[in-house]
Amino acid sequence: MKKIILHIFFLCSASLFSQNTETVLNTQWQFHQKGKETWFPAKVPGNVHTDLLTNKQIPDPFYGDNEKKVQWIENEEWEYKTEFTCDKKTFSQNHIELEFEGLDTYAKVYLNETLILNSDNMFRSWNLDVKKNIKEGSNNLRVVFESSVKRGKAEAAKLPYTLPGDEKIFTRKAQYQYGWDFAPRFVTCGIWKPIKLITWNKVKVESVYAYTKEIKDSTAKVDFIFEINTAEEGYYEIRYNIGTIGKNREQFRTQTQLVELKPGISTTTINATIPNAKLWWCNGIERNRPAMYVTGFKITHGDTTLTQGNVHFGIRTIELVQNKDSLGSSFYFKLNGVPVFMKGANFIPQNSFSPDPGKDNTRKLLMMAKDAKINMLRIWGGGIYPDEEFYRDCDRAGILIWQDFMFACAMYPSDEKFIENVKQEVTQQIKNLRNHPCLALWCGNNESDEGWKNWGWQKQYKFTKNDSAKIWNAYKTLFHELIPSLVKQNDFKTPYWPSSPSIGWGHKESLKQGDSHYWGIWWGKEPFGNYETKVGRFMSEYGFQSMPDLKTFQSFCNESALNLNSPEVKNHQKHPTGYETIKEYMKRDFNVPKEFEKFIYVSQLLQAYGMKTAIEAHRRSKPYCMGTLFWQLNDCWPGTTWSAISFNNTPKAFYYDLKKLYDNVMVTVLKENNNYKVYVVNDYPDSLEGKLTVSIRDFEGKDLFTKTVDAVVKGNSSTAYFTLSEKDLPRADKSKIYLRCFFTDIYGNIKRKTLYYFTSPKDLVLPKPEPVFTYNSSENVISVKSNVLVKNLYLTAKEINFNQNFFDLEPNEEIKIDVKPILKDVSEIKFLSLYDINQ
Repeated sequence: MKKIILHIFFLCSASLFSQNTETVLNTQWQFHQKGKETWFPAKVPGNVHTDLLTNKQIPDPFYGDNEKKVQWIENEEWEYKTEFTCDKKTFSQNHIELEFEGLDTYAKVYLNETLILNSDNMFRSWNLDVKKNIKEGSNNLRVVFESSVKRGKAEAAKLPYTLPGDEKIFTRKAQYQYGWDFAPRFVTCGIWKPIKLITWNKVKVESVYAYTKEIKDSTAKVDFIFEINTAEEGYYEIRYNIGTIGKNREQFRTQTQLVELKPGISTTTINATIPNAKLWWCNGIERNRPAMYVTGFKITHGDTTLTQGNVHFGIRTIELVQNKDSLGSSFYFKLNGVPVFMKGANFIPQNSFSPDPGKDNTRKLLMMAKDAKINMLRIWGGGIYPDEEFYRDCDRAGILIWQDFMFACAMYPSDEKFIENVKQEVTQQIKNLRNHPCLALWCGNNESDEGWKNWGWQKQYKFTKNDSAKIWNAYKTLFHELIPSLVKQNDFKTPYWPSSPSIGWGHKESLKQGDSHYWGIWWGKEPFGNYETKVGRFMSEYGFQSMPDLKTFQSFCNESALNLNSPEVKNHQKHPTGYETIKEYMKRDFNVPKEFEKFIYVSQLLQAYGMKTAIEAHRRSKPYCMGTLFWQLNDCWPGTTWSAISFNNTPKAFYYDLKKLYDNVMVTVLKENNNYKVYVVNDYPDSLEGKLTVSIRDFEGKDLFTKTVDAVVKGNSSTAYFTLSEKDLPRADKSKIYLRCFFTDIYGNIKRKTLYYFTSPKDLVLPKPEPVFTYNSSENVISVKSNVLVKNLYLTAKEINFNQNFFDLEPNEEIKIDVKPILKDVSEIKFLSLYDINQ
């Protein structure tokens, strides 16, 4: 029996594994419509819509109402082809594989005119041994895509009943591409992830799972579970090295383990002990950084390197705690044994067309999330699984991930082929993501359980009792049996939750247990004030729409179309009553402007007003409520949606508020009956000792009432420290005064403020503002000051970004604002405030 030495040591490569050879086949691609003669250059990875746009065969799908003009694409077949060279050295390898990381979706793949693959899942990779099909020298590769729409309809026609979700649910493809209430319909196809030519001779590492088994007394026990594909039986010496990643890098001594492996895929486990382990923590726990580790390895046979690579991981524990109590059942996360209030958002794909935008664009969005104090993102089940770099950036930023599997708002087939397809998809995705310390939860689907129980599908689709039983049993097979069993087999540390939410928002039980999607506001037209009482144990969806900024509208329509009745503006609102709903809510609390630009401004104030009410209510209710994830963080195209950050990473008014709403220490006011209660919320694990000052001021800055109280704020708590009775208010017009609440700790390190108004924004009698701007060019900072209150001050300047905006400027207060890039002169700054709306 031969002895092959497997050395595992520290490497700095960003890739998981470096095979003997790995070539990305991303050049010299062409495409055409089946039945047409003309071929065009294609980009791989990419998709047919963007390829057609690049070659000027279609108008910009995002512009105006061009969406309607490109619907024909989804019904056609599209063919891609390229040629590549297999040199003599590559051809001599024992194993030659083609790996298709992502084909969207129904594709026939031909190598040298031999059919080698029928793909039917956008979310799977496909690895094929092509040693028998490849030639030394020139090879041709063709990929022919069938219409997903036609295929889905054909599959649907095979059933004696109609499944909720229409033709898209038969196809393992991003469902939002079929259109959603925030997204256009672009059912695209293409080679959306890389194709690689991989060769190896004796050893190939298929996967490595880094599993934190135990953390005790600062020592971590980590198991590294290797899946190794071996061509030759033998003893393998495994040598590995573990090190930290970052400025103060630590590297531990190399260790060795001898194992015997048989031909085929074998599993072997290395038990590692890491002393003085640095734990991975989420964003906001400021005394701890999200520490990352890397294990490097190298497989050699004599002096020949067979394969090498590394695995990034973090040391941490994660628990989903669901304990019965007198009010229902808890639903919260413990990170490293510490309960953490989750402050975050729902994340959707960043573009209607896959692949996702470049790394820089994604990284900018995630850094904006981090800057807004977000510590959790929920990857929504109607989109896609983001790429590896997305999760790597979340690891670095300390942003936990609630990961839906890609199922949403539908019931699914139960045939053997579909179930096996899902099994392969789910297994691959678990193995792809399980090493990321940011991964906090696997969730089976989005709103399928709620849809079945609350949306009237049985009546709508006229199901018989037998039909209903079959459909529900198929649901249970998928989300209560198959998927949780695969999670348990392949990821020992991450909890699983079958469906989000667990109970629909119309039922009172939805606020007592599990996670909640609360849509009484927006869909139910309930007032914003209901957010204060409709608080669940974990609020995983709620939201309100607003319009993007004027520049975004100008990117998809001309000046004459900038009104709510134009076809272009209507087409970029995908909710059937979206603008009407915005107007209805706007009338309740704001004056409704006639000018389009001012209407945009007030729509953003309206969204921020409602979301502030919701988030403050959720955070005040801790520990009953232990999470708030609003819908939605971002956009997939330039439209009017629920996003806090519009397309191309442009922040809305709500985003600027998030930085305060998600701060670890927050001051908030709740009116109960005739009392105003001032709360201090502390998400730090340690107590804070300080003072709370409560003042009532008029809009010119005159103090009408002031009182300071001592406040010892316990760690992880929410407590009212001051109560002001209605009868104790000074005799003044409520439309001309406000409540100012300010907390500071005894060291002066933490200073938090909130302003509370006694009337709705439309009833405020605001003085005319005359803010004074000064510019420090050496620091690139603007200072703004006013002798009267300026409500919701909105600053604009051409090509200038402000780190604060839409803020309230108190009388004689000075606020400093960072600007990027360099401002030429303060005269460039234009401003708008609520005063301009209330006149």
